Amino acid sequence: MVNAVKRVLVFDSGVGGLSVLDAIATSGAQLQLDYLADNAWLPYGLKSDAQLRERVPALLSRVNEDWAPDLIVVACNTASTIALEAVRAALPVPIVGVVPPIKPAAALTRTGVIGLLATPATVQRPYTNELIAQFAAGKRVIRLGSAALVEAAERKLAGAPESEVAQAAAQACSELFGAPGGAEIDVVALACTHFPLLARQLAAAAPRPCVWLDSGEAIARRVRQLLIAPRGRPQLRQAAFTDAAAMRPAFPAFQGRGFADFQSVGPAPYFSTAPTDF
Repeated sequence: MVNAVKRVLVFDSGVGGLSVLDAIATSGAQLQLDYLADNAWLPYGLKSDAQLRERVPALLSRVNEDWAPDLIVVACNTASTIALEAVRAALPVPIVGVVPPIKPAAALTRTGVIGLLATPATVQRPYTNELIAQFAAGKRVIRLGSAALVEAAERKLAGAPESEVAQAAAQACSELFGAPGGAEIDVVALACTHFPLLARQLAAAAPRPCVWLDSGEAIARRVRQLLIAPRGRPQLRQAAFTDAAAMRPAFPAFQGRGFADFQSVGPAPYFSTAPTDF
């Protein structure tokens, strides 16, 4: 008897989760991949904890009813640090969240100085403090919260000029490496799924060669382990947005990855899904 191909839903507030989807798609696992962006509420970092704990489980529960994934990846650091427990309590399928890659960064650094690039919300979370205390004790962690990089990643996938994206990366690197002790940074932990989409621009703007770490490969390994997925090629199925009109400039980025079926998600509390043209 041949088992059905397992289906994975990758969720983010915007396009950042595409960096995680890319890691899963290139992991060699035979999976069906869907994508959901709550871009009507982008950026999550400006929403309260209570708002996110209410909205994210409700949205995912409704889409779960329509799409029936075997596993959901919450590919958003802010949502993972705030609403992951609420999502797991609300849904009957395995949920994989995003953890800032502080542990591998601490293992790799030779100077003992780590850069942490995240959203302003994530760099201030008690969860982030706990990770640093547990895995990077004795290391110096220089933090930078950047909402501008999130916006730059969104604009990049919507076709923004390279110069505009490079300028945002240069500003972030100037602040991070220009902070006290920043000249010794040799590993940078990217604790926002938007930021790997800017990896090339960030590396080019850095004043010294660094290791740039994200959580994509770790998440892909965890997905394969939980679903016991056989080796094979991924099948990209459908992508949905809570504001399809605003996401339309980024549709080519989704089409280039293999998505052909686009859905619009209606407003709360019903979050009804329906096909959308582009």
